[in-house]
Amino acid sequence: MRPILIGILAALFFSVTFILNRAMELEGGSWVWSSSLRFFFMLPILFLLVGYKRNVKPVLLHIKKYPLSWIIWSTVGFGLFYAPLTFGTIYAPGWLVAATFQLSIVAGSLLVPFINKTNRSIPIQSIIVSLIIIIGVVLMQLEHASKVSSLALILTIIPLIISAISYPLGNRKMMQIVNGELNTIQRTLGMTIASMPFWIILGIYGSFTYGSPTQSQVVQTFIVAIASGIIATILFFYATELVQHDNHKLAGVEATTAGEVIFALVGEIIFLGAVFPNFISIMGIILVISGIILHSVISTLIDRKRLTGMDKQVS
Repeated sequence: MRPILIGILAALFFSVTFILNRAMELEGGSWVWSSSLRFFFMLPILFLLVGYKRNVKPVLLHIKKYPLSWIIWSTVGFGLFYAPLTFGTIYAPGWLVAATFQLSIVAGSLLVPFINKTNRSIPIQSIIVSLIIIIGVVLMQLEHASKVSSLALILTIIPLIISAISYPLGNRKMMQIVNGELNTIQRTLGMTIASMPFWIILGIYGSFTYGSPTQSQVVQTFIVAIASGIIATILFFYATELVQHDNHKLAGVEATTAGEVIFALVGEIIFLGAVFPNFISIMGIILVISGIILHSVISTLIDRKRLTGMDKQVS
């Protein structure tokens, strides 16, 4: 239950991303700066956090030991996750982007046979529960989907599919590479460092294409870097590390990202004047919450079953 609660708390801080990215887009800010500035801000902050306990050297040594793996999977887990995510806000409100991103729940479960070295079984129960969440997500999208063009939907969905696959893929591969040798904050710092080539290239592209970011965008991106890039990322990575050897529990933690939809929707209503959802969207929200609860219940039942089995073996 504890990892689930940590995941929900991470979802709350993650929702800041969707709200402020949408706000910056409405103000005319470029998605390039909304994404790259976040990681430029994260880098010195993480250096300070890790350096405070003098734990930077192990990170640098680990990157030096596996440079190609760090660069590839950090670029996937951070670069191919966040750049497409911010691009999606050009065509859709934050809550809709957050809703579509919930495809990461199913993606995380389906990636199991391709990532795990020992336990390659797909957690079927988790996929079934995840589908409940996805149905809820679809219901929440219906109202908005009827008001936008097909092109806008395509340019939202395709980048977010890439994002939804990249986030759990990069996260899980990096957990395997680190193999417990670095803590959560150290791994976040390492991934930020290793993904810098991607962000520098994107920043150079932004400079030539869109010019410099506005002062408002710089401030809002800094807030996103703290709330989502630092607090939410560390919380989520910590929650996944607690259950990384249990496919069912891991799927449950990753399902808590569905809470981002609810938090983002409420945030946009309060801060951006978004319209309150209709009945169908409310039913979708209820399904998403039900899915999260079911994931938690299934994880608890599996725990009790295993403990009971171990007790019988001992006796």
